[in-house]
Amino acid sequence: MRAPYDLILVGAGLANGLIALRLKQVRPELRVLLLERGNVPGGNHTWSFHHSDLTPQQRAFIAPLVSHRWEGYTVQFPRYQRTLRGGYASVLSGVFATRLLAALGNDLVCNMDVRSVAPTSATLADGRRLDAMAVIDGRGERPGPHLTLGYQSFLGQVLRTRTPHGLTRPVIMDADVAQGEGYRFVYVLPFAEDVLLVEDTHYVDGAGVDLPRLRTHIAAYLQAHGWQDAQLLREEHGVLPITLAGDPDAFWQERAAQPCSGLRAGLFHPTTGFSLPEAVRLADLVAGQQRLDAPALSSAIQAHARACWRRHGFFRGLNRMLFLAGRPQDRWQVMQRFYGLPEPLIERFYAGHPTLRDKLRILSGKPPVPVFEACSALLASHASLQRKP
Repeated sequence: MRAPYDLILVGAGLANGLIALRLKQVRPELRVLLLERGNVPGGNHTWSFHHSDLTPQQRAFIAPLVSHRWEGYTVQFPRYQRTLRGGYASVLSGVFATRLLAALGNDLVCNMDVRSVAPTSATLADGRRLDAMAVIDGRGERPGPHLTLGYQSFLGQVLRTRTPHGLTRPVIMDADVAQGEGYRFVYVLPFAEDVLLVEDTHYVDGAGVDLPRLRTHIAAYLQAHGWQDAQLLREEHGVLPITLAGDPDAFWQERAAQPCSGLRAGLFHPTTGFSLPEAVRLADLVAGQQRLDAPALSSAIQAHARACWRRHGFFRGLNRMLFLAGRPQDRWQVMQRFYGLPEPLIERFYAGHPTLRDKLRILSGKPPVPVFEACSALLASHASLQRKP
């Protein structure tokens, strides 16, 4: 007997939401059900990407979800400021939710608590079981021993300033701020002439968010830029995983034959934690599968994720240097040096496809942190990091 659904997507976050939208676009005959524990899909987030992260076809797919676009962006460090020409864009979760609701209608069910998932079924909190040819688990990161992670902890506030703020392009990294227990920077997106997202971001060892401290930092930043007394419109916070090392075989053995997506599948940029480009690529992958049964889908997603892991080894080495080498208050120098490199190299880095020449260029010269510590961090393994106290 045929299962009631072709595909059930558990968790209406970015990855599963994009899979659902892509399937509705190219394979509308499929019976797809999207389940979300919260009262709206997408949560409370701002997802951003560089134009060069995606192909023209992928940018066309994501275009209806984009709320803001800019030509160029700025970075700032204690020793210099630089404006880069590459395009930058942001997707707001409110727009994402509206598009999902319009596209899926009754095939999107919110306030639905899923107790457990299996490759071909989802069991709800009330005991009901929903069957499908395949179920994709997209319920976010699953903590475990098979990845060694650092974290990007952040608090963002969307604010309306009393007068025009004067920014015409994003400041995606202002590291000319007081540092602390890890690399810290402020991220600023101008949504309108009097509306800003100001986000205080820290690369730290633990997954917690000290909200009062981050609010104090933002208040000081607003004061320093003459934006005090701004009206708070919205606040978002979170923790993004930053991969230092891992055991991909054990990671996927733990998931057995369960198709996964997004953070659950380890699909995010290993250095920035940004997930939108990887989510778009996964949506393309799923939509292009001839067979959408659980074994075929699990095999395809796992092969894709393993290929990403192999390609991202260089990034994990840089992450270890950022987290482990030098005094925490001095680690901003790693990023300051990186942003002095040619813009095409920077674009390829963020897109996740640096060339061999790019890698040699990034590592050449005297490292901006102590040489011995830099080398030790680059060579550290998952096993050695797991043994550290």
